[in-house]
Amino acid sequence: MSELSELYQEVILDHNKSPRNFRKCETCNHDAEGYNPLCGDHIFVYIDLQGDTIKDISFQGSGCAISKSSASLMTSILKGKTKQEALEMFNKFHEVVTSRIGSEQDLSSLGKLAVFSGVRDYPSRVKCASLAWHTMISALKEEKSASTE
Repeated sequence: MSELSELYQEVILDHNKSPRNFRKCETCNHDAEGYNPLCGDHIFVYIDLQGDTIKDISFQGSGCAISKSSASLMTSILKGKTKQEALEMFNKFHEVVTSRIGSEQDLSSLGKLAVFSGVRDYPSRVKCASLAWHTMISALKEEKSASTE
């Protein structure tokens, strides 16, 4: 395993063991439930949207290490961002987990989201990694649920 892969694995395991923003946001005004019927990952995303800005974002639920760490990183990255920036981050994340990125420089420009670049090699895990992101989009659109079906 390359040093970079080992680092990525450590970040995923850390966010799984000690997830950031793992709570129900008490001031949330947008929320959605996400479910992956293939593996049983089940997540709730809570957003406190003030104007066009994500003032707070959190999650609860259960799932595999990839699902939980993805939700943890997502909430850390999106806090303070606008709805448009959240959509742009979703698109970047989706590109990371579904397609080949040309170089290490491309990956480095993605920041911490680059830790999920190896997921694309395991198609069944892409849905685990993207569940929280799809659920966040549903919450912003005021849809109550998201599924990876």
